[in-house]
Amino acid sequence: MNKEAKLDLDGKIYSLPTITGTEGEKAIDIASLRASSGYITLDDGYGNTGSCSSKITFIDGDKGILRYRGIPIEELAEKSSFIETAYLIIYGQLPNRNQLRDYSELFSVHQFLHEDMKYHFESFPTGAHPMAILSAMINATSCFDEGLMNWHWGKANSHFHNYAAKLMSQVRTIAAYAYRKSQGLPLIYPKKSYKYTANFLHMMFSTPYEDYDIKPEVVKALDLLFLLHADHEQNCSTSTVRMVASAQANLFASASAGVCALWGPLHGGANQAVLEMLDEIHRTGDDGSKFISAAKDKNSGKKLMGFGHRVYKNYDPRAKIIKKACDDVLAQLHINDPLLDIAKHLEQAALNDSYFIERKLYPNVDFYSGIIMRSLGIPVGMFPVMFAIGRMPGWIANYKEIMEDPKSRICRPRQVYVGEPLRHYIPLEQRK
Repeated sequence: MNKEAKLDLDGKIYSLPTITGTEGEKAIDIASLRASSGYITLDDGYGNTGSCSSKITFIDGDKGILRYRGIPIEELAEKSSFIETAYLIIYGQLPNRNQLRDYSELFSVHQFLHEDMKYHFESFPTGAHPMAILSAMINATSCFDEGLMNWHWGKANSHFHNYAAKLMSQVRTIAAYAYRKSQGLPLIYPKKSYKYTANFLHMMFSTPYEDYDIKPEVVKALDLLFLLHADHEQNCSTSTVRMVASAQANLFASASAGVCALWGPLHGGANQAVLEMLDEIHRTGDDGSKFISAAKDKNSGKKLMGFGHRVYKNYDPRAKIIKKACDDVLAQLHINDPLLDIAKHLEQAALNDSYFIERKLYPNVDFYSGIIMRSLGIPVGMFPVMFAIGRMPGWIANYKEIMEDPKSRICRPRQVYVGEPLRHYIPLEQRK
């Protein structure tokens, strides 16, 4: 039996039900609080507010645990692929051999964009940020599908499987085209013979005259990056997708909103900030020691990027996986990156410094992901785009979850108004 919480307000006791999740997470259900008492709760940034119940991802930040549909991220990183993990996240179970084959085939079916979409890409100026193009073009893609334009879950849910695969397949095509456009390069069409991640690299880096040399170790590293970013509970962009979906917007529109939320430097742009920090340290001839000292000085203006996380108060489990992958891919590609040496020095210094230990500032996934992408030849401006491709399964799964919930209603947060009290209009001639 779940306990009840008692709230004493204005001399009256209110009973609030509690909820316990499958992993022992506890919550107080305040859904009826305003109706019964006139009070709402105030929680800037939603740090202590559960916006939904979800079956998709479990995180224990204190213990450094991340699981997709109950399966530890460590097991998936070692044994699975991005596409198989995407299926798990969206549908709740690992696919059997036939399901995985059919699912992969759907990506080939949907990988091409409508030919008229090229005119939309051409309208962007050279140098436009790929995230701006990605968001706009995901939305524009839905205009070429009558079913999406007239979306209604009750009628279209039977087509969800097809739409979900279409979005996941076309997002890599749009992303590659966005990069090519930002560089003033001609667009490269996808090839059916390539699998998901290899095809993306082909569209990014091939030329009209020569195919990109697709190395297995590069494909494996990028596929792992996508997998590690596939979902991460109710973060800023996922919560945005759920909020837009609550208005019954179509899947593509909701994902486009997620891209906009992800663009920010505090979210999907964080690994770019890490690389810029490492570049700055390298340019000054520092091995990281001086920067560590400066980061502990509040007046220096220096911040150790890639350390600490809103959720994790322990080592981010994704960071451990990606650190090893970073070492492996640099060794396989015979790359000696001075930024990696600086990163390792920063990590060891921070992990042994009481200042960072007391504040639980451990390396997070952004700390090494930028170095891997740099080694693969992916430019800094594309870093958040890589994040968006990886996060697509989580956005789709959360969209599906909110649409299938019969109790779901449009999100409408409350506020505490702190503006002017009642006052009256003053005619212009009477104003001082």
